[in-house]
Amino acid sequence: MHHYCTLFDSNYLTRGIAMLESLHKHSQNYHLYILAFDDLAYHTLIELAYPHVTVISMHKFEDPTLLSIKPTRTRGEYCWTCTPSLILYCIETYRLSHCTYLDADLYFYADPSILIHEMKGASILITRHRYTPRYNQEKTSGIYCVQFMTFYSDQRGMKALRWWRERCIEWCYARFENGKFGDQKYLDDWMTRFEGVHVLQHLGGGLAPWNIQQFSHISPIFYHFHHLKFIGEDKIDLGPYFLPPLSIQTIYAPYIKHLLILRQKFGSNNFDGRSTPPWTWKTPLRYIKRKLQKSYNLFKIQKFQD
Repeated sequence: MHHYCTLFDSNYLTRGIAMLESLHKHSQNYHLYILAFDDLAYHTLIELAYPHVTVISMHKFEDPTLLSIKPTRTRGEYCWTCTPSLILYCIETYRLSHCTYLDADLYFYADPSILIHEMKGASILITRHRYTPRYNQEKTSGIYCVQFMTFYSDQRGMKALRWWRERCIEWCYARFENGKFGDQKYLDDWMTRFEGVHVLQHLGGGLAPWNIQQFSHISPIFYHFHHLKFIGEDKIDLGPYFLPPLSIQTIYAPYIKHLLILRQKFGSNNFDGRSTPPWTWKTPLRYIKRKLQKSYNLFKIQKFQD
């Protein structure tokens, strides 16, 4: 049995459900713990009653320490702050031998257990960004990406996990400051700070828009759909990175079609991270053009419905 956990709110519900359904499609023996980050997400997930899923409410999850620092963080920053606490909560509450954290905007194309099996006696699994040189942000965003991390409940795993939770409670903000950025830069020195750390070697784990330029020939285990946004009712922005056409066809198209099905199920105005255009009829045309030109990948949704 492989144990996974994730967190998302109602604005990211279709992303989280797409991730869950892709995991279910490819995994035979798993359980997913979902921290519903608001009441609407919680009640929706409870009503959907997916098998192999435990839904956790914020009321049950938040402890006095988290509640005390919550007012000092934005919603996004608080999500990052809660990540190590969620992994620890799942391991301790449900007495798990291990737990793998998943970002809600991942999507699986094969069984991720192959990535966990790569650990071979290690206690902690981390994944590199593997940035394409022109997109390299290691200095500010970190060498490693929080996207997919495994911790075993042994002494080595718990030492690192508790240290990470304490650091995120102390400082976890969406800015680069004194060598820190969010929950992520804390991982940079783990290969020397902690014992039992394994860096994922499988190139199919951790494909993302910041590295797909190098790996478009690799079959993904999972892909991280960072920055993908719906714009209004008829457009979708795949982000500011150059994406190989083959990757748009074989990786992005199945994911977007899945999201569109979920949009239809729940209603396009809710649950899908939809971004309304940042302009009104009073906005100068030059501003609108400048905004649109920042993306390499602004498409009509119809492209993915044909």
